Amino acid sequence: MSATITHVLGARPNFVKAAPVIRALAALGHSQRVVHTGQHYDERMSDVFFVQLGLPEPDINLGVGSGTQATQTADVLVGMEREFLDNPPSLVVLYGDVNSTVGASLAGAKLGVPLAHVEAGLRSFDNTMPEEINRRLTDQLCDLLFCTSPEALGHLAREGRPDAAMHLVGNPMIDTLVANLDKFDAAAARAAHGLGDGRYVVATLHRPANVDSPARAAELVRALHEVAAEVDVIIPLHPRGRATLSAAGLLDSERIHVVEPLGYIEFMSLVRGATAIVTDSGGVQEETTLLRVPCLTLRPNTERPITITSGSNRLVTNEELAAAVLKACDDGPYAGELPPLWDGQAGPRIARIITTWLAAR
Repeated sequence: MSATITHVLGARPNFVKAAPVIRALAALGHSQRVVHTGQHYDERMSDVFFVQLGLPEPDINLGVGSGTQATQTADVLVGMEREFLDNPPSLVVLYGDVNSTVGASLAGAKLGVPLAHVEAGLRSFDNTMPEEINRRLTDQLCDLLFCTSPEALGHLAREGRPDAAMHLVGNPMIDTLVANLDKFDAAAARAAHGLGDGRYVVATLHRPANVDSPARAAELVRALHEVAAEVDVIIPLHPRGRATLSAAGLLDSERIHVVEPLGYIEFMSLVRGATAIVTDSGGVQEETTLLRVPCLTLRPNTERPITITSGSNRLVTNEELAAAVLKACDDGPYAGELPPLWDGQAGPRIARIITTWLAAR
């Protein structure tokens, strides 16, 4: 096939979702181009994921780097406009809800480039989250909307998106998890981080609402110290919030282990062996569901409510956090049903729909 499909990736969750889609499209003979916007520019936050997930080396890296919401989005928009003009695609596939996603969607829409959104229709209904704005705008501009859970279809319908554009395909992030399960070595992860044979909790924290305010960070650190009094806590600490959390005394407990951001295999190995997870990330809520590790999400809402209704995830406040984590440790693994179509075949479903759609054009 001569038509080129361009994938736009900017942050680690995008890479995890894109890998099975790119692989499935390659198996059907499509010509593809991978654009890395450089939104995540640290090697540990980006390059190692390409290697571990078997992603093709990006055809171009825009080198956007860090910046304010406006600066980052604007730089992506300018870079992607140039990319689309230099290398006109038959379809652009966008992933998730980061600034790279919305910047590329705006650039493509203004040039009349067909767009597809993987993970469409997720809603937290919290417009203070930049990701919520990114999701809503992207879904309004896309021709193909690939949904990971049933409620996303209803959200898109209420926003006026046509039924023909929407496709419930399952979750490509779960595809990647299933494909790599035999590589997740919890024992090796314990040994690498000196966790011994006891129970431990993994925490991932990066959202502004949790880590930007010194007062909020202090509440969070107090809760983590309370957890650490009973069980080891390991935190692969995102650059965002490192100074604030450290200043709040995060390192004052010997049972809180702060490490640098980890590669996909290393991080999921830690998660697989954990007794519970504390997070403010979206994707981790889904990954823990499949791995059946109890998840406590430090947010007032989630765009992934299917993890709540399935019973694998619970929203908590700082005040509730310690008690909820320790209870989850005592309750043991999640034993409920997995969400529909979380079977490791989302990538092939997406590839078949794209192939049919392109042929019809």
